[in-house]
Amino acid sequence: MTPPRKTSRAALLRTLTTLSLVAGLTSTIGCGSADSSRGGFDEAGGTGGGAGVGQGGAQDFGEFKKILEDGDIPSPETIDDIGFFNEHKIELPPPDCGEDVCLHGELGVMGNMISGSNCTLIMLGMNTPIDPKTLERPPMNLVLVIDTSGSMAGESIAYVRSGLTRMLDDLQPEDNVSLVRFSSTAEVLLDGVAGDDASLGDAIFALQAGGSTNIYDGLRTGYDLLAARATPERQNRIIFLSDGVATAGITSRDKILAMSASYAKDRLTLSTIGLGSEFDPVLMRTLAEESFGAFYFLQDVQAVEEVFEEEVQTFLYPLAYDVSIDATVTQGYRVRGVYGTKTFEFADNDAQIDIPMLQIAHRTTVNDNMNGRRGGGGAMILELLPRPGTAEPAGSVGELQFSYRDPASDQFLEQTVKILSPLKPGETPTEGLFSAPGAEKSFVMLNIYMGFRMAAQQAEMGDLGGALSMLLGLDQNVSLWLESNPDADIEDDLRYIRLFEENLRARQAETPPGSPPAPEPWPQD
Repeated sequence: MTPPRKTSRAALLRTLTTLSLVAGLTSTIGCGSADSSRGGFDEAGGTGGGAGVGQGGAQDFGEFKKILEDGDIPSPETIDDIGFFNEHKIELPPPDCGEDVCLHGELGVMGNMISGSNCTLIMLGMNTPIDPKTLERPPMNLVLVIDTSGSMAGESIAYVRSGLTRMLDDLQPEDNVSLVRFSSTAEVLLDGVAGDDASLGDAIFALQAGGSTNIYDGLRTGYDLLAARATPERQNRIIFLSDGVATAGITSRDKILAMSASYAKDRLTLSTIGLGSEFDPVLMRTLAEESFGAFYFLQDVQAVEEVFEEEVQTFLYPLAYDVSIDATVTQGYRVRGVYGTKTFEFADNDAQIDIPMLQIAHRTTVNDNMNGRRGGGGAMILELLPRPGTAEPAGSVGELQFSYRDPASDQFLEQTVKILSPLKPGETPTEGLFSAPGAEKSFVMLNIYMGFRMAAQQAEMGDLGGALSMLLGLDQNVSLWLESNPDADIEDDLRYIRLFEENLRARQAETPPGSPPAPEPWPQD
């Protein structure tokens, strides 16, 4: 995206109203209307939109939130769009495309919540008709690589033992499970025992903390065990947990990443769990992203109990491989940005997203969270810049071409999704226009994400007053939206907006009349 520029402080927006996009859809107010023709909410707060579909990468926005909770100011590098969007459950239409994975494209158009200039987006959401409870997942080769260095002593190692013990109920006799502990050196505690072997529980119970942190040795030992047993008909995965940075053995981040990459090319998947606040989040996130796995930043050590179960219950069932989404928009628009995924390219009227693997996401409702974790939702957002000067009429915005390789048949399947609008490019109704509730929530998500990122950028440049001024305007607009659209995810976001404000005020940030204007997130050139 073009670097932000400074303009006037955000003006308050009016109450947002969801409008129908094409004839035949019922207009609704808010994103959770019970009479929505898109499925509506059930009594538990869920939707009729099937199970969500997730991708690898960051599953939490934990690093950013932890910094705010500690009273500090986050740097822009801590604001990961995949992690942020994964903490938001999106309501989608029913998965009635006739395949195991359905792609939905939903349009949102409105003045943004920061400066009021046009914000046009397409929300890309995926779901599946498959009920996770009915799945018979394939057997797996699973290697657990656990940091038992001295910093893990006490509460941390106790919760890890508890989480691993809870995970045992989700293992099958056909699974091959190995356990590696590492501190100053790595030690193989178990090598390829059955998922119901009693020795697993004994080895987990015996885990104790002490020594330094040899990440390279622990990870390489785990990869060697997995590579020796890897077969195409099984899931082949490492779950790697650490609460620190490399202090023993090979400590170079580049060398650790290079070693991991040499195994990842053989589809050996790695998920990483960062515990506490002292570990190397860049290393752990990059390891997971480059190895088709998930990355968890756990603010609360108790959440480790949920994550081990999550990895076994859902993320180990592949729904699709070699996923490609090709987006083409008409001449009235150009692609401005892609959010919520890592591997993409875009230029002018086209964008392409590539995802190695999709799995069923664990989160089923907006209220589905444990120990403060909201990860496992997720959506992708395509940001468009209208070209009002063109003669492009209302009607078509663009088209999405979706393809993936089915794991069962090994055949490539394809879908086409057309994006329509009654608006001409650049038309911006005050009340907004959204094709579905998910598009409206995605609009709010993108505005909050941009607000967090710009506030961090301003603060890093020393403009604490400007950062506070921009967040205050965003705060009021998000609060206004929530009055008509109660949503647990956005309410939690608002809590962190206010924590950010408090931390800025604690550093004597002021917003006097005539203070420098807030940055423009969507400049028109």
